[in-house]
Amino acid sequence: MARYGMIIDLRLCIGCEACIAACDMENETPWEEGKRRTHVPRFDFGSYPDLTVLYVPRLCMHCENPPCVSVCPTGASYKNEDGVVIVNYDLCIGCKYCILTCPYDARYVDERKKAVDKCIFCYENRVTRGMLPACAATCPGGARIFGDMDDPRSEAGRLAASGLARPLRPDLGTKPKVLYIPKVKVR
Repeated sequence: MARYGMIIDLRLCIGCEACIAACDMENETPWEEGKRRTHVPRFDFGSYPDLTVLYVPRLCMHCENPPCVSVCPTGASYKNEDGVVIVNYDLCIGCKYCILTCPYDARYVDERKKAVDKCIFCYENRVTRGMLPACAATCPGGARIFGDMDDPRSEAGRLAASGLARPLRPDLGTKPKVLYIPKVKVR
């Protein structure tokens, strides 16, 4: 049993959106804004000539304490044995409680499936076959590092244990398994 997670190195992300294209192709997600499993917002700080551009890839955080799972009335949202938060489309009734509860804005309604959808780390179609999630396999800069967060032999495990990688919004108590290495030094 693993505890899968992802480290995103913001120093390496160039905002090319190859991760979005790979995810869309692999998971056949709708090609509509706001209906994607991953997105890469851009943030600009300062002004020319002292401008800093920061790309922050976002996806489901696969929380240890996922609020989306606890509010799901049917059990359609659940955390599997490897810690990946999954949606069972057959059980989803589209109530959207999970969408409202997710503090990371990681879920959307897929009208074709008539269910809520989100990133599942390509668990069923890639990870169980020994492959990386499509976004991590495609990233030209190597900014997405996927692996077992508890395995000291995996790069993801080493980075998670190092303290260099940090969660978004640790104050929420969700304990996300997607961590970020900041582009700038954090005090």
